[in-house]
Amino acid sequence: MTLVVAIDGPAGSGKSSVSKAVARQLGFGYLDTGAAYRSLAWACLQAGVDLTNSDDVASHIEQVAAGRPLDPDSQHHIVGGVDITEDIRGSEVSAAVSSVAQHPDVRQALNLGFRQLAEDTELPGVIIEGRDITTVVAPDAPVRILLTADEATRIARRQAESAGLDASTISNRDRADSAVVNFMSAADGVTTIDTTDLSFDDTVQAVLELISQTGDQGAHP
Repeated sequence: MTLVVAIDGPAGSGKSSVSKAVARQLGFGYLDTGAAYRSLAWACLQAGVDLTNSDDVASHIEQVAAGRPLDPDSQHHIVGGVDITEDIRGSEVSAAVSSVAQHPDVRQALNLGFRQLAEDTELPGVIIEGRDITTVVAPDAPVRILLTADEATRIARRQAESAGLDASTISNRDRADSAVVNFMSAADGVTTIDTTDLSFDDTVQAVLELISQTGDQGAHP
């Protein structure tokens, strides 16, 4: 059975880079759920659909749902035979992804796909990271973590990653997404790791220790 580690957190909390590092060390898969939403946003933008129309957005799920990458060292996102790995990190997709993610039926369909990927893999474990992972995607995972940091730290990290990124972009994205899912506070049974004063290596070690302590409770699904 595959051990699922569910990791939530806002932008700049370190969840993506930490999740990949942990997956790499443990030989686990890494599932970037945010990239799936970004891929869907890209597909919708390419098709010129109305992002406020749930049916129009949902009609593009099938082309982005198949073959989500699990290798932490090879995160290539393909839609319609096109490698959009770089494109989905652009400003246009970043501005559109919250609109795509606001539709409950879209989230439900993508979540089913995430669970199926974790269930079908032969890897010993999968790190699933994103928003609402610990409460909706994998609420029964034996290891559930909320990575967080204060806003100033998160903004500084994102600006270091993306030159010219405006602080308000991060704050606005968090506010828009928090209207749909709660990723700023830990649910019952979820362990919070505040990374504000932790180095990257210290954060990775904290997650590894938590998996070591609780991972023997059982596998999911």
